[in-house]
Amino acid sequence: MVDGDRLADVIRGCDGSSIAVSGGVDSMTLASFAQQVLGAARIRMVHALSPAVPAEATERVRAQAAAESWRLDVVDAGEFADERYRANPVNRCYFCKSNLYMALGRLSDGVVLSGTNTDDLSDYRPGLQAATENNVRHPYVEAGLAKSQVRALARRLGLPELAELPASPCLSSRVETGIRIEPETLRRIDAVESWLRKTVNPDTVRCRVRRSGVVIELDAATLDGLGAAGRQALIADAGRRVGDRDVKLAPYAQGSAFVGGQRTQIA
Repeated sequence: MVDGDRLADVIRGCDGSSIAVSGGVDSMTLASFAQQVLGAARIRMVHALSPAVPAEATERVRAQAAAESWRLDVVDAGEFADERYRANPVNRCYFCKSNLYMALGRLSDGVVLSGTNTDDLSDYRPGLQAATENNVRHPYVEAGLAKSQVRALARRLGLPELAELPASPCLSSRVETGIRIEPETLRRIDAVESWLRKTVNPDTVRCRVRRSGVVIELDAATLDGLGAAGRQALIADAGRRVGDRDVKLAPYAQGSAFVGGQRTQIA
């Protein structure tokens, strides 16, 4: 059950704010709902264009912005000019979100809103520290909404494709902690994942860059359905696409490129 009334009350207290829209179900549903509650003149959507953002996510944001007449700004948050982010430490997301929220803060007369939901609070998310430091508000958290309720809200808003959209964190999350973040690496990751979605139509896909090589993770059903010959063909083709690096296949495991971390709480 979605407590839309409670979320609407939270949104009404955010008049004149900006929503950070990544292209995922959480932030895009929040943007759609907030515009219905406040009207286009009283809320702004901001999307950060970056090598770490999948091209499909940017296309999705632009398409929904056009369909719903959002006031949309597309900006460069500047994280790739930050060597602390590029070094890819355990708390890389802190530096990413710090740059993002500072950039959005300069554009907004009100506060910045994020699509963080209550499920996110049980994971290690150093970006939440950056949010606290920049006075970012999390309407879903304030209204007590979890991921499943966000998806239900998307369906209620008439956005069924968005409601079923699989989770897809930024492309930098595919790079093993400690390996420097390079734009060309992220472009290859995005290209490989886009190619796989078109050729084998997986429920979940991640192209992980590790010190030992490249690991392509697929959901178990897709992986099992390839068969031995299909796996070998995929590995050979993927190897050419990632610059002839060693490629392996593995079952999908959430956050498997990440080393370190602990639960994050919102202060």
